Amino acid sequence: MEKLIFQDEKGEAAEFYVLEQTRVSGRNYLLVTDLPDEDGECLILKDVAEDGEQESLYEIVEDEREQDALLSVFEQLLEDVEIQK
Repeated sequence: MEKLIFQDEKGEAAEFYVLEQTRVSGRNYLLVTDLPDEDGECLILKDVAEDGEQESLYEIVEDEREQDALLSVFEQLLEDVEIQK
């Protein structure tokens, strides 16, 4: 499982483990968790960087309709994982 270190707007680092990634409607999304081997909290991150930018810029998906749609996609990709909202 790949570990990524994200930096928030205050410059503080947070570690997340990537469970899955996908691309929907031209946007990259990551399903991440805070714990590598246990039941952890999951977040869906959306790359909001403009086309042509070299670095990704991820934000937490907070819109419930968007979350529900993406959870369905991630559940299909991760057949052996149950994601609880």
